[in-house]
Amino acid sequence: MVQLYNLHPFGSQQVVPCQREPEQFCCGGPDALFVASGCKVEAFAVQGTELCQPRCSFSTLGRVLRMAYSEAGDYLVAIEEKSKTTFLRAYMNWRSKRTENSRVCIRMVGHNVEAPFCESFRDQMSIIEMPLSEAPLCISCCPVKGDLLVGCTNKLVLFTLKYCVINEEFSVLDFERSLIIHIDNIIPVEISFCVGYVAVMSDLEVLILKLESDPTNGERVKHHPQKTNSQLKQMEDASHESSQLEAEDFVICLKPMELLGEKCEQSGISVKLESTGLADEKVKYLSVQHLLYRRFAPDISFYVLSDNIKLHSLQLLPIHQTGFPPDGKVLSQEKELLSLFCFFSLPHVGYLYMVVKSVELMSVYWYPEKSQQAVLTPQFLHVITSQSLQCFTVRCSAAVAHEEDLYMDSTLKACPPVSLDVCALRIQLFIGLKAICHFKNHIILLTKADPEAIPERRESPKRLLSRKGASVRSRIPPIPEAGWSLYIVNTIAPVQLYKEMVDYSNTYKTVKTQSCIHLLSEAHLLLRAALMDSSHLEPSEKAELLEAFKESCGHLGDCYSRLDTEQSHLALPYYKMSGLSLAEVLARVACTGECESQKYERGLIFYITHSLYENLDEELSEELAAKVAQIFHVAEPKQLPHVLCSPSMKNIDPLTAFHYLKTLDTCEFSPVLMTLTKAAVALKMGDLDLYRNEMKSHSEMKLVYGFILEPRLLIQQWKGQIIPTELAIHLKETQPGLLVASVLGLQKNGKIGIEEADSFFKVLCGKDEDTIPQLLVDFWEAQLVACLPNMVLQELFFKLTSQYIWRLSKRQCPDTIPLRTAEDLINACSHYGLVYPWVHVLLSSDSLGDKNYTEDLLKLQSLICGPSFDVASIIPFLEPLSEDTVAGLSAHVLCHTRLQEYEQCIDTLLERCPEAVIAYANQELKEEHWILWWKKLLPELCQKVKCGGEKHQLYLSSLKEALSVIAVGLDLKDFLNVLPEDGAAAFFLPYLLFCSRKKSLT
Repeated sequence: MVQLYNLHPFGSQQVVPCQREPEQFCCGGPDALFVASGCKVEAFAVQGTELCQPRCSFSTLGRVLRMAYSEAGDYLVAIEEKSKTTFLRAYMNWRSKRTENSRVCIRMVGHNVEAPFCESFRDQMSIIEMPLSEAPLCISCCPVKGDLLVGCTNKLVLFTLKYCVINEEFSVLDFERSLIIHIDNIIPVEISFCVGYVAVMSDLEVLILKLESDPTNGERVKHHPQKTNSQLKQMEDASHESSQLEAEDFVICLKPMELLGEKCEQSGISVKLESTGLADEKVKYLSVQHLLYRRFAPDISFYVLSDNIKLHSLQLLPIHQTGFPPDGKVLSQEKELLSLFCFFSLPHVGYLYMVVKSVELMSVYWYPEKSQQAVLTPQFLHVITSQSLQCFTVRCSAAVAHEEDLYMDSTLKACPPVSLDVCALRIQLFIGLKAICHFKNHIILLTKADPEAIPERRESPKRLLSRKGASVRSRIPPIPEAGWSLYIVNTIAPVQLYKEMVDYSNTYKTVKTQSCIHLLSEAHLLLRAALMDSSHLEPSEKAELLEAFKESCGHLGDCYSRLDTEQSHLALPYYKMSGLSLAEVLARVACTGECESQKYERGLIFYITHSLYENLDEELSEELAAKVAQIFHVAEPKQLPHVLCSPSMKNIDPLTAFHYLKTLDTCEFSPVLMTLTKAAVALKMGDLDLYRNEMKSHSEMKLVYGFILEPRLLIQQWKGQIIPTELAIHLKETQPGLLVASVLGLQKNGKIGIEEADSFFKVLCGKDEDTIPQLLVDFWEAQLVACLPNMVLQELFFKLTSQYIWRLSKRQCPDTIPLRTAEDLINACSHYGLVYPWVHVLLSSDSLGDKNYTEDLLKLQSLICGPSFDVASIIPFLEPLSEDTVAGLSAHVLCHTRLQEYEQCIDTLLERCPEAVIAYANQELKEEHWILWWKKLLPELCQKVKCGGEKHQLYLSSLKEALSVIAVGLDLKDFLNVLPEDGAAAFFLPYLLFCSRKKSLT
């Protein structure tokens, strides 16, 4: 389906001042237009919208049959005919030809010219002749690299453009015949070549190939041998059989066919590569990959007129760059092929394919009348018939956007689909249109006043139905006639056409919204295509395009926000791309806050909902906030509690918010979420009684569930910063346990991260980054108790022990009463272990005084005694705790004990707290470490007793206890061996008697 709009894509026109009737013409580059007539080519400079000036003219060897211009290399190549012989010649440095009699250098392709002669090339045009074994039929220049592809009867010849460097300031252009593509069973009428992609077209067939330097896929390069006598004999027999069939009035009808990829081999067309370039060539094509083969069947109604059943206008269109900078930065000028499109046409229908990453038919163009020629641009398809110039929209920019942008078709970006119906923007009447070409924003048209075509020899329609009989169009020279003109039609600027399309779309707003969206989508794609190839634009023009592009996104967002369809969600990405703020979008909505019966469509609701969830850092005014609340109260009441919790809605009148909440049917909502929302609004109103009544209506566990449903009741973000709500601040003072449990529930359900939770408690308690409030310590302890699945235990242990150690070293009391005691944690959490009994002996040896100090020490000791704690990691952080204090001594000894450094611990206890050494030994010196009783502890105690001092009695008592334990565990002989040699016999005698009696009793 093709929609027709009567817009004005064509602006002014000017006449090209040709001296003779054009037979061939082509254009390209920044300003070049070439017109061939007879044996002469005129070159014109096309600058601006009203200026076309003759630049130079030069003679050709013969009448020009085909010619093409290459911007890369700035050369013109032509197929010329003289005395029924065709020649292929390239015209280099043509801009330097000042007069008709200026000197011209003619050389053969690949011929090395001496340096002194090369210097003369600077100021004169040079002609490169390229001899071929077969007559050239068609030509194509690569728009990126400037390489030349020549089509012959059974092969394509590739000439690579070379830059021969003469010196640092001067280089000469030349060609090298680098590759021959042998193609059987198809005679090229038109070809197109672009960066290794080759499209070949006969009267009713199209073949697209890709030349690759990697030989892993496709057919390898092979030497193409000369046909043997037997092969030639078979071809002659086949030709004789075909002519015999025609004589007997047989018709060969081939079925229409479309083959993709490897299936193209079923077409019967053989493709072989023959490399002819030098061995040191940088890019060598080693294999060929088949992409597309399509064959059309002639319509029986056109058998009489054979011209009506031929394909025309084969073209490969490259897209070099896709992204455009939203901040207006300059794009890279280096061309990179990102997408490629192929167009070809029958008289009444055209086909556009995308052929880079996948071969896909994008669009089909149905013409209202028979077409003669067409040209494809990134923005439009221009088609001429005998009486009109038609402008159709294309989907190239949409295809590239969807293919290249990873964020396309998400909540961030959108683009009209490739499947969007094509439309004709304009059908402009012209008299006697004959040919068309295009470059930049110019369309070149050849017209003749006399519409009657010169009679030409027509081939038998039966012959055209067979591939064997396909032939090149007749080249009978036309008879010169009067009444011809060559026009340059300037297409208007994309922004100007865009504005006209927007104005035209307004007529559909109240009648047919889908048509409005379609036209606005066309306008959007027009700007997108212009931005993708904006390298030739001035910065001011780019800025104007970007501004128009954002405006088009806003218009599309408006349409989808008012349209109740499956695509209404597109309002969100289009509004985002437009750069409009939420307040600006709401101002565009044609409704008022007092209109209770207003209908709001899904697109608008979807956009506002996502915007309020994404922390836009945008405060709505009281009026707009009330408008949003009214919209959701009418259209989506289930979302109203969530909407009211958005930081963008902070300016809403709490009385208005509470009014909307009261009128909602609570059967459709979570009651606890409604309760918490009302409580938050009541706090803003300053009504504490109403707040308490709401909070008392549910248990603490249900309230935690309510906060999980809507975390923004407690925690909001503004400009990247975490902001506690008024409700969170109030809970900190009145129900800190509920607050900690709620944040823990948020973390457990993935609604908040670890760092975010820590920052929340610091901000809530008004602490800086280096100060840890007790409420955060309570939260860390709650995390350990809850055993969260994604929790990093050692990191949490480090946080807690560091805080315990800091407060013990500074004797700093918590800023609030801890929610859990050490006993609570030991009973509730497996990570807090039972404190060893000998530690209690240490604690009883000194009065700690402060209860909070004792709790912190017990928690630290319990963590160290726990099964999950990595003791080695915490030892370096124990330095602030001196061993002169009970807290420091117990922590150090506990850590070294966990590391099984028992001898060091015994030395420390004997020196710092001898009353605990026996309790320590009874607890720790067991099994394989029991030997330390007499190897380490007994000798140390004996030595301490000998030295005397204030603690003599403590050491003596400990020695007696140690002897009692050793006497029980050792035999008499072993016991005697461990006793000190210089000891008093009377002191050790009781223990010896006990040991001997133990043996006799046994």
